[in-house]
Amino acid sequence: MKIVVLVVVAVCAAIALAVSALWAAGRGAMRTQTQPAAGSQMRRPGDGRPLYSRSGHDITPLAPARVDELARDLSPEERHILLDKGTERPFCGRLLDNREEGTYVCRLCGLPLFSSDAKFKSGTGWPSFFRPVDAMHIRYLRDLSHGMVRTEIQCARCGSHLGHVFDDGPPPTGKRYCLNSASLKFYAASAELPPESRPVAAETAYFAGGCFWGIEDRFQQVPGVMDAVSGYQGGTTTRPTYKEVCTGRTGHAETVRVTFDPKRVTYRQLLEWFFRFHDPTTLNRQGPDVGEQYRSAIFAATDAQLREAKAFIEEQAKSDRFRNRKIVTQVVPAGPFYEAEDYHQDYHARHGGSCPLPTF
Repeated sequence: MKIVVLVVVAVCAAIALAVSALWAAGRGAMRTQTQPAAGSQMRRPGDGRPLYSRSGHDITPLAPARVDELARDLSPEERHILLDKGTERPFCGRLLDNREEGTYVCRLCGLPLFSSDAKFKSGTGWPSFFRPVDAMHIRYLRDLSHGMVRTEIQCARCGSHLGHVFDDGPPPTGKRYCLNSASLKFYAASAELPPESRPVAAETAYFAGGCFWGIEDRFQQVPGVMDAVSGYQGGTTTRPTYKEVCTGRTGHAETVRVTFDPKRVTYRQLLEWFFRFHDPTTLNRQGPDVGEQYRSAIFAATDAQLREAKAFIEEQAKSDRFRNRKIVTQVVPAGPFYEAEDYHQDYHARHGGSCPLPTF
């Protein structure tokens, strides 16, 4: 009986591997050297939260109504290519022989897609690039049209059709992103990019409240937070290690640096979230974690943040929630922030689970 079971398992495994191999072959062009590793901003579209790329652009998928609005000024040819997945005739695109330095953005929504320093002459008749400006700005889809297996590329924000990507490009990526000129708009290096093509004007805040794994995890789930990084702040040692901080002799607190989009979430709202994520009334501890490195602290990045944080705590101290419990959260100007070791970053995103909210 064991032999039969083992044979069945082996056959199933072989089938699974074969299916995987076939799928991988069809998606070969998707595995580029420029695609990002898993991290705090690798959120799935449709989960209700804004999406931000590694370069700081808002890539939240546009609503169909917004896409229709942007498409009103498209020419018939542009509409055919961007919306109907058409292809312009080779050697006819206006950007094929463009040699100026600058940035190529999505014709429909303005998201930066390619840079002139990645453009090369492929001889195929269409503008070609060996990598995008940010891998998260490109969406990849398997294309089985015309009796071929190809990888279609789309703008990650508006979904407009750009072209295809192939595995016959030059080093260092070996990729050839084959684009329709009509799907792009070019801005010379000397020109100012329009608002829709610029990164978000992000702001930074710093919070310490126990183990940074949990604080980082919680802030990563706040709509409008672009990134959360674990680190050390508030001490005297330069570039401390985790082992040194754990001794309690460096004066650092396990801190999370929060990069946020002020148009989607305010500093005041971050303060409110912070007071939900931890217990601000326990001195030098959070739950089972005891020591100065686990203290509750707000490191203000600006004078405005310093004033707002102090006013917030004064307000909270008068509330029913803290009427009989003293808030011990420190509010001090932000000093040097040192990123923690790699194995501390995105801990819950990589390992699963989530720290429970405090109950008090």
